[in-house]
Amino acid sequence: MGSKSKRRNAAINRRAKKSGLPPGTLIHIGEKREEAVRITYMDYDDHSFQEKQGVSVEECFPFKHTDTVTWINIDGIDEIPIIEKIGKAYDLHPLILEDIVTAGQRPKFDNYDQYVYIVLKMLTYNQTTLSVESEQISIVFGSNFVISFQEDVGDIWDPIRDRIRLAKGRVRKMGADYLAYSLIDAIVDGYFGILEKIGERIEGLEDELIEHPSESLLRQIHSLKREMMSLRRSIWPLRELISVMQRDESPLISSPTRVYLRDVYDHTIQIIDAIEGFRDIVSGMLDVYLSSISNRTNAIMKVLTMIATIFIPLTFVAGVYGMNFKHMPEIRWRWGYPAVLLLMGSVAGVMITYFRRKKWL
Repeated sequence: MGSKSKRRNAAINRRAKKSGLPPGTLIHIGEKREEAVRITYMDYDDHSFQEKQGVSVEECFPFKHTDTVTWINIDGIDEIPIIEKIGKAYDLHPLILEDIVTAGQRPKFDNYDQYVYIVLKMLTYNQTTLSVESEQISIVFGSNFVISFQEDVGDIWDPIRDRIRLAKGRVRKMGADYLAYSLIDAIVDGYFGILEKIGERIEGLEDELIEHPSESLLRQIHSLKREMMSLRRSIWPLRELISVMQRDESPLISSPTRVYLRDVYDHTIQIIDAIEGFRDIVSGMLDVYLSSISNRTNAIMKVLTMIATIFIPLTFVAGVYGMNFKHMPEIRWRWGYPAVLLLMGSVAGVMITYFRRKKWL
């Protein structure tokens, strides 16, 4: 929680530095990376294919005017000169470049006639910290190119790369819009894996909640609730994004691709429904925790109340015979002490028997 707060505060401070600057001013907002920006490209059509990794940004420029489909992937958005060069080569609007280098954007869709700009979140589940990690993905696609921008190295697109290399599926036969759809679809399908991990975590917490409710468990439930809220903020706008892509009349999105986009839209609806269900379960877990603690407290108070109730008459008898007045009855009687103990034991026995019959014990 502390590291997240520090990153959020750092991002706010960097955003504050942009105050008063002209729109389109490129200032990277996000985590600084030690590695250099890595650029790869894949160029293909139905009959040919070429791929190269670790290229310079200048090597990507000639593909703008080819008849093939080119996928340029840029890992790292913190080197402003590279972003400026690719933007100038492909005539990207300065506001798009500003959004690309600004991490933490809300998922959105913008149509600029000659190309389409999409922002969405790629989520991964960290098994070590048991938390969901988010990375901003920016995708720009035109008639014959797709440019994807990632914050860091590593993604979930390797199956798409394999299909392109091996000419499997439709991707080599379709245009840049289908490739962009494939990237979006892979990200959305990755959400199901995240939800599966969260579902398993919720089941484990539910079992522990019934058996051993504790403060550490309560912290885990609150952490899970925050994650669900973060997931909702990341995925809820995606439904609107896909819906706008379906309805948009851009010639860059073909009719066959719109059919596939409807399938992605259905997936987003399923994901949102699952998230809402998980949120209800987590909220219910908080209620169960509070009920468990309350029941345990009530059980403890019940036992203490029983003990106090049993000892009230015993305390009264002990108090009376502890006054030691001179003319007090039975004070000099030889069997007085055993008789009082017997009386006190009888009173306690009668009360315990009564409580048992009432099923209070």
